[in-house]
Amino acid sequence: MGNENTLTVRFFARLREELATDSLTLPVRPDTSAGQVLSELAAKGGPWAQLDGRQPVMIAVNQAMAKPETRLKAGDEVAFFPPVTGG
Repeated sequence: MGNENTLTVRFFARLREELATDSLTLPVRPDTSAGQVLSELAAKGGPWAQLDGRQPVMIAVNQAMAKPETRLKAGDEVAFFPPVTGG
């Protein structure tokens, strides 16, 4: 059973490699948005700074595409991944 006050953050593709992790469990506060999670992670510095919005990052919440302003709640799964281009 997960903590009722946390969410799972997953990283895919290049982000997973560059951050050297595929997931984190973070506390969630009322009215936290996906964009706020990105900002808090970027504030860690180092490779995490790439999440500061200068490079595009796609967001999914509970496996559905989402926007930075999407509000999160306990138990949510948030995924961050670079845009995918085809050829």
